[in-house]
Amino acid sequence: MSDVAIGVDVGGTKALALMVARDGRVLGEMKSQTPHDEGFGAGEATTKVLVEQVNELCERQGLVPAQVPVGLGLPGMMRRDGHLAFAPNLQTASGADLGAQLSEALRNSSVFSENDANCAALAEHEWGAGRGIGDFVMVTLGTGIGGGVIADGQLVRGRSGFAGEIGHMVVQARGAACPCGGHGCWERYASGGGLHRMTREAALDGRLATLVDRSGGDPRHVRAEDVTAAAAEGLVEAVTLLREVGWWLALGLANLAAILDCGHFVIGGGLSSASELVLPAAREYLVDLVEGYDTRPTITVTTSMFGPRSGAMGATLVAFEGA
Repeated sequence: MSDVAIGVDVGGTKALALMVARDGRVLGEMKSQTPHDEGFGAGEATTKVLVEQVNELCERQGLVPAQVPVGLGLPGMMRRDGHLAFAPNLQTASGADLGAQLSEALRNSSVFSENDANCAALAEHEWGAGRGIGDFVMVTLGTGIGGGVIADGQLVRGRSGFAGEIGHMVVQARGAACPCGGHGCWERYASGGGLHRMTREAALDGRLATLVDRSGGDPRHVRAEDVTAAAAEGLVEAVTLLREVGWWLALGLANLAAILDCGHFVIGGGLSSASELVLPAAREYLVDLVEGYDTRPTITVTTSMFGPRSGAMGATLVAFEGA
């Protein structure tokens, strides 16, 4: 039985790898850009990065990569057999069995795969903001939106393993185009990728005049990072845009509350770093958006304990359990 495991949260933008002890202590960390190379077989470019991360973390601790359990948190529709059936934000890996590829490359028989948001839900349930809560929904705001549903203390995977693809609820009929091929998906309005899109559109529409001036007068140079930084300074136009993101976040949460009767939401992922700006607005808007809000038990919306690390932390739990 290994005392440590490696968990990798593979997102559409970056891959975060952690080496974690059984008690939850983080012993090592490595972050890499997620490749989107088209000139390889499905998942091969991604597997190459994963091999580099596992080897590096093991080398730092003087461990043999073939002997350390590895868990992968993967973005998109994960089949129960380990294949990444469809990954809208990492389409070069769609259809691949990244766990099997990494296992072969490392000669390691203890490599296990799970949906990335499911991993985040497991981490928060075991060690974090969902500890002691039997029913909650994990919402990860990254390049897209992922979801992990905990019911009666158990992760809900669904018939095929695809449960929790909440980012592709349609919240705006015929709305913004989504990498999944649809339109109006929730993640096009309330994720990090959604904020990038909305920032670009707001700058071109003249709603971010101050930030455009700061960027040399070209609206195409205004970034989502500029909006979050300016909102923290109190710039009204930036605060207004982030409150709009908060409204879209609240709309999706209201839909989930209506469907699942869930009273707890844990918000994680990269965009959760702007939670002090987005979440208060979302909580405010929830009061009007949730059916019968006043007749329900209190609905809580909290930030994850591990923030952007939740997925990788949960992937180590998948590795420990599998091994």
